[in-house]
Amino acid sequence: MKFVSKISDPIRLEIFKHLFAAIPEEMGALLRRASYSPNIKERLDFSCALFDARGDMIAQAAHIPVHLGAMPLSVKAAIDRFVVAHTNTPPSPLVVAHASVPHSRTELQTNLYPGDVIILNDPFRGGSHLPDITLVSPIFIPSPVSSLPSLFGFSASRAHHADVGGMKPGSMPIAREIIQEGLIIPPVKLVERGEINAGVWDLILANVRTPGERAGDLHAQLAANARGVARMQEMVSRYGAEEVTQYAGELLAYTERLTRNLLRTIPDGTYAFEDFLDDDGVGTEPVPIRVAITVQDDRATVDFSGSAPQQRGSVNAVRAITLSTVYYVFRGLLGMEVPNNTGALAPLEVITPEGSVVNARWPAPVAGGNVETSQRITDVLLGALAQALPNRIPAASQGTMNNTLIGGFALIPPPLPPRGEGESDSPLPTGEGLGVRERPYTYYETIAGGMGGHPHGVGVSARHSHMTNTLNTPVEALEYAYPFLVERYEIRRGTG
Repeated sequence: MKFVSKISDPIRLEIFKHLFAAIPEEMGALLRRASYSPNIKERLDFSCALFDARGDMIAQAAHIPVHLGAMPLSVKAAIDRFVVAHTNTPPSPLVVAHASVPHSRTELQTNLYPGDVIILNDPFRGGSHLPDITLVSPIFIPSPVSSLPSLFGFSASRAHHADVGGMKPGSMPIAREIIQEGLIIPPVKLVERGEINAGVWDLILANVRTPGERAGDLHAQLAANARGVARMQEMVSRYGAEEVTQYAGELLAYTERLTRNLLRTIPDGTYAFEDFLDDDGVGTEPVPIRVAITVQDDRATVDFSGSAPQQRGSVNAVRAITLSTVYYVFRGLLGMEVPNNTGALAPLEVITPEGSVVNARWPAPVAGGNVETSQRITDVLLGALAQALPNRIPAASQGTMNNTLIGGFALIPPPLPPRGEGESDSPLPTGEGLGVRERPYTYYETIAGGMGGHPHGVGVSARHSHMTNTLNTPVEALEYAYPFLVERYEIRRGTG
């Protein structure tokens, strides 16, 4: 077993489960209230989670599945860049390319400091697609053996920013390489010892269409991360580092144990399924996605061999996205009471051939892999598991996130001069030379379609499903933020 159980107090375990889970929820509430863009404030296109010093996710909020399953790889990319381990600990099974960091905090050497924040969005270094920007904040506590603080874990948030540059507003163009999709941010320090790195900050804002909105949303993420750091430090101060560390590990072991129990209920065997994307957005040929799930006792191998090679268009998924779908599907088979953490992946071996549509190599375009291919991978996994668990698995969903992106410039008239006594309101001035300005905007939306039926009833309609968990922008918020007028907003009849 990857995670070893050492504690037998179930009441104490339940207390710590809720203590850990409450922190990402609070981070998310703060991020929503502090954000600027409708995509984050209204649609809730963000996720928050806590990680131990190894980069294993120990708690998450009920946010976006496609974010949460991938975020451990982002944190591990940050660890690889800024933390060095002094042992020969074997690599984490989550991703072979990233070295695992041992649980013992005394064995870590780091060039991170209290107040640092790492930023990244590189899909080939733990990201998903470029609009999803991840901030990772190290959590330090007093060291029992040194005057220097000790690295305890990480607080992280990921939010979809409506524009990060590239060929088209919204940063999801029909591209042939990732360079065309937008600004690529490797793991770098956005904040150093509490001070924003002006060079990195200015570089990011100089490469986006809506810098004011991006700055506001980044500040909201910084606030959310800081809240996560503070709450974890409060927990350690109250209960002690040793007990908090023990129960974090126990929760990982508990989820792993329950996942193994689930796998034992599935008859041993191999369950294969195949489905297709219509095309890659550039050509017209179908793109096959194949999976074979082999279950043996309390372990399973999820093998995507035989899936299409990476495509010219942007439907390519990086490994982090494929891991997210696997995590989501198997976690969904567990009960609501099971802690949400990467213990669910411990009994699973995930094979994603390099250079395929489910594990693309640089410089493949990947914007659609996050939002389109992830949904189809989910349906393929469910199709395979339906052969083993026919009474538990739903039919295919809409299979897409129906991305809508609109960008441009809105005309902003100058303010009216002060009105004198007895004067009536005059019409807004128009025309050249009258001070009319242009305000850039980018609007991002995913239109819900619904889920397939299941043995216990019909699927829900007009609801976001599977890898997305967002809302639609309310009409009032949309018209307030953008130069749009919504004439009709309704469910299309006869669409299933």
